[in-house]
Amino acid sequence: MIMTAHTIVFDLDGTLVDTAPDLISALNHVLDREGLPPVPLQSARNMIGAGARKLIERGLEAEGRIVGVADINRLTADFIAYYADHIADESRPFEGLEAALDRLAERGHRLAVCTNKLEWLSRRLLDALGLSQRFAAICGADTFGVQKPDPTILRETVARAGGQLAASIMVGDAGTDVGVARRAGVPVIGVSFGYTDVPIEELKPDRLIHHMRDLPAAATSLMGRLSAEASA
Repeated sequence: MIMTAHTIVFDLDGTLVDTAPDLISALNHVLDREGLPPVPLQSARNMIGAGARKLIERGLEAEGRIVGVADINRLTADFIAYYADHIADESRPFEGLEAALDRLAERGHRLAVCTNKLEWLSRRLLDALGLSQRFAAICGADTFGVQKPDPTILRETVARAGGQLAASIMVGDAGTDVGVARRAGVPVIGVSFGYTDVPIEELKPDRLIHHMRDLPAAATSLMGRLSAEASA
């Protein structure tokens, strides 16, 4: 048994939940209203991860369209309204997630979510999937007024969960997750099944997993390192 409780902080989209089908559906809803063709799901998966506004900008750029701030604001509001109503039509937890969370919780570790998704949308999604109660904190891009990779969002998420930064681990799928962990001085586990325009292994996370069943062992390995550093 691990004697020291740690805080495991998760990204949401592409790490906990495969949200791409519903996010790209919302993007295509917006593009259709602009008279643009839909983007294919597979090619659009790696556009996800920096929030709704950036997803729309990337979707428009893929169609050769550049628009002004006022239009982006309008399209973002349209996107969010549609997405909120269809947030869990097809989104599902990644295989093995709930068993992995069970194992971590049984060992006394705190679990938290730190995402660039809006907090209320994150809660709505996790509520719909029956996952919200597993997390001591669910924090989004609007919770503290900053987004990943700004380290403030990770520090404040850990604090809200009741944890200590020196006994925390980040789990994510993209550069923003590795970046926020590095800036906050927290080790990071990368998952290879998420959404990223740069392969996660190239970002050199401290551990890399290819399935959620491997998460508890990877986390335990990093916890051992943290404990050794704390006692050195």
